[in-house]
Amino acid sequence: MKSSNIGGQAVMEGVMMMNKDRYSVAVRRPDGEIEVKVEQHKPLTKHKGLLKVPILRGVFSFADSMIVGMSSLMYSASFYEDEEEEKKKPATKEEEEQQKAKKEKTDKLMMYGTVTFSVVIAVVLFLMVPELLHKAGAGTTLTAVAEAFVRVALFLGYLAAISRMEDIQRVFMYHGAEHKTIHCYEHGLPLTPENARSFPRLHVRCGTAFLIMVMVIAIFVYTVTPINGLIELWGVPDGAPKLALVILVRILLMPVIAGISYEITVKWAGSNPDNPLVKVVLWPGMQMQYLTTNEPDDGQIECAIAAMQK
Repeated sequence: MKSSNIGGQAVMEGVMMMNKDRYSVAVRRPDGEIEVKVEQHKPLTKHKGLLKVPILRGVFSFADSMIVGMSSLMYSASFYEDEEEEKKKPATKEEEEQQKAKKEKTDKLMMYGTVTFSVVIAVVLFLMVPELLHKAGAGTTLTAVAEAFVRVALFLGYLAAISRMEDIQRVFMYHGAEHKTIHCYEHGLPLTPENARSFPRLHVRCGTAFLIMVMVIAIFVYTVTPINGLIELWGVPDGAPKLALVILVRILLMPVIAGISYEITVKWAGSNPDNPLVKVVLWPGMQMQYLTTNEPDDGQIECAIAAMQK
């Protein structure tokens, strides 16, 4: 089996597929037809030398994936927002332009709001917990392990909560369709629903596996980095200043953790999916995909194939 290095993401009633600087989004419109949009993505850096540096290339790749993923998700949602608008009373041309401008502004605010909310949650729940444990007398290793358990518990709780929503269940089905289609392509078979259906809905290069690897790598990075010891040497007083500095250092370490995780899950595991050691290392992330993917129907696989073929 060959590794395609093609990445993807499930969106609202559709799938996004990305290959290098080009990506396509296939969405099943309310009328049942599949609409495909193909775009060129402008990466954060065009310096090819930086994209060859291990760990650093993972940071840029992760950031680019977040940008494309958010844009694709908002594009897919627009079809169903438009459907609601069509049910309303027709507006004049001037009103339509005002509504369009207002919608664009709202979409940008939603994007910035989502990113801000994610950062706040990460800081409050993932970065402050270790410091509170440290103050309680826990050692560095115990703190890192406890933090990992907190992250996993929060992640599982979040998945359990949203998986009850009908819309999210369908997104998870499109997620499974994305994986099956990539499997089919990487095995060199014609892209048909029949061929894709025969493959598993799990994939070694899935973002879920990447997130689990981030949690694991964080244990090692935070354990070997004596953050509190260094801060004490700097003479930073206890209280808000010290806590703020601890959080800042941990934020600065996150790109390193993401970069290492990228090298393991995307570069190494993605290029050697049949390696027995890969299967052992990625086993937790693969099992987690049973929560983030569902078996798709043929219509959803057709949508993923439409995205792949463009």
